[in-house]
Amino acid sequence: MGPGTEAIEAAITGRRSVRAFRPDPVPREIVERILDVAARAPSGTNMQPWRAYVLAGSVKEQLSAALLEAHEGDSPDFASAQYRYYPAQFFEPYLGRRRKVGFDLYGLLGIQRGEKDRMAHQHGRNLVFFGAPVGLIFTIDRRLEIGSWLDYGMFLENIAIAARAHGLETCMQAAFAPFHRIIRDHLPLSQAEVVVCGMSIGYEDPDAPENQMRTERVPASEFATFIGWDGGT
Repeated sequence: MGPGTEAIEAAITGRRSVRAFRPDPVPREIVERILDVAARAPSGTNMQPWRAYVLAGSVKEQLSAALLEAHEGDSPDFASAQYRYYPAQFFEPYLGRRRKVGFDLYGLLGIQRGEKDRMAHQHGRNLVFFGAPVGLIFTIDRRLEIGSWLDYGMFLENIAIAARAHGLETCMQAAFAPFHRIIRDHLPLSQAEVVVCGMSIGYEDPDAPENQMRTERVPASEFATFIGWDGGT
């Protein structure tokens, strides 16, 4: 292993979805540096299909207030979602993995099965960027194809890893995608832009119970098939 291997692996394996942040401000130049670094992500023919709206202060608060109003009014604008993130019906092994995350999170928060109001409130925390001082909304040109969406994922992961180099943590949030129309009312999106997701960036609140959650990953031996190696598969 070469120099820096442990640091790189730690940055990747230590990344997780942080769902509670301290209010400490993050300097704009740090966020801009993170985005510059993340933009080194590969993309087909170097198209670089990402676009980011980096929000702080009153602009972020006004958007969150509008989103929360729709959410708490039991009328989330799902009709305005521009793409389907999850399957219409979950199946195994994905259903089990999804349920485990939900059970683990709600368990840490003391939310019991059937407490729909408390579950809805926790979901609404997404829309205030979990208290983070910086919120990002990511968009893509609707005319691009699935290859550019695949490229986008590498860009988002780069942000999460680069943020850790500055002592920051993140949470990637598909929860913003259903509110495409409301977000368009508050941000200068062109007609071609589709909301991909949001992301919270800030300093982790280590005392928040939800930040004690550690999700599991199946090992390569369960999802990778090795062919042509000595000793066969």
